[in-house]
Amino acid sequence: MSERRNDPVAEPGDSHQLALDRFLVAHPELLAQLDALNPLAAQAKGESLAQYRAERLHEAFEAEAERLGLFAWELTLKLTAESPEAFNAQRLEVHREVAQMAGLSWSEYCELHNLPGVPLP
Repeated sequence: MSERRNDPVAEPGDSHQLALDRFLVAHPELLAQLDALNPLAAQAKGESLAQYRAERLHEAFEAEAERLGLFAWELTLKLTAESPEAFNAQRLEVHREVAQMAGLSWSEYCELHNLPGVPLP
C-alpha cells in the first residue's frame, strides 16, 4: 500500500486533528463532558487524564460517524473538505483504492458498502 501524505486512510495526521477540533466546536456539550472527566477514572484504567480524554473523544467521534452512516475516516473528510463536492470526490477516490486493494469490482464494492454506483472515470 502506498503511503501518501494526503491519504486519510494511511495517515490521518493534521486533517484528523482538525476534524476533531471542528467536531468539538459543533458539540459543546461533549467538550463540557470531556472537561469534567474524573481523573480517578483515568487512573483506574492506568491512563493519564489526557489519554483518557482523548479516548473518550475518539469514541464520541466514531459514534457520530456511525450515527451518520459513515466510517470515522469519512467523517474526518467531511469535516475538513473544502466543499461537499470535494468531500464526495475524496471519499469516492479512497473507496475506489480500497476496492482495488480488496480485489473487488467497483459495483461489488458499492453494493457491499451501500455506496451509490458511481461509474469509474
